[in-house]
Amino acid sequence: MAKPDPGRLVWNHSTHLPGLIPVLERLITHEGIQTVTPGVIGRVRGHTPKLTIRISVPIRGGFKAIARSGKTVQEVFIVTPLSQGELEGLLAVCLTA
Repeated sequence: MAKPDPGRLVWNHSTHLPGLIPVLERLITHEGIQTVTPGVIGRVRGHTPKLTIRISVPIRGGFKAIARSGKTVQEVFIVTPLSQGELEGLLAVCLTA
């Protein structure tokens, strides 16, 4: 059986949260992840000491996730047929690796 092609990481912005790209590169190697697109960066009032990624809302064909580090937040769009629980498990593995 042939190995499935890895997902695609879309680079449409010149800036990303520190440490986000290596996590997303690990995520696209898992089966079921088709496309990952980092989105808009913003500032928040709360402080998150280390990088976290949580699923926000379902979108057509996948999920929108929110990545936070320090006082910065970035949207991440993930196109996948996986369920929310499966994707949350993959994100946890990718964040700890």
